[in-house]
Amino acid sequence: VQLQASGGGLVQPGGSLTLSCAAAGRTFGNYGMAWFRRAPGKDREFVAAINSRGRDTYVAKSLEDRFMISRDNSKNTLYLRINNVKPEDTATYYCASVSSPDRTVYVNVRHYVHWGQGTQVTVSS
Repeated sequence: VQLQASGGGLVQPGGSLTLSCAAAGRTFGNYGMAWFRRAPGKDREFVAAINSRGRDTYVAKSLEDRFMISRDNSKNTLYLRINNVKPEDTATYYCASVSSPDRTVYVNVRHYVHWGQGTQVTVSS
């Protein structure tokens, strides 16, 4: 399984951006996916998860007013939309997928076994 995250960069506070994660190596639409992030000097943090069909999502409570996760199974791609970005959103963002095919939304990191290389988001004026 190969996961390739992209879309990061330098963004001004208050702006928006969309991260993408292109997947290859198995039937994308059978597996739940998620985004995590790691800020400098901090532990990895759960951001959002989505089930295999894209009908059920979960966003961390502290982020749910600004973050949205989605997927396009026809394009084998996972997305994360971030609105009204804040300096505290500065982090490396990682996409991940679960090991077993089902329709569950998984929040716990222990379910995620395949990881992308990360894309850096820097929020600064």
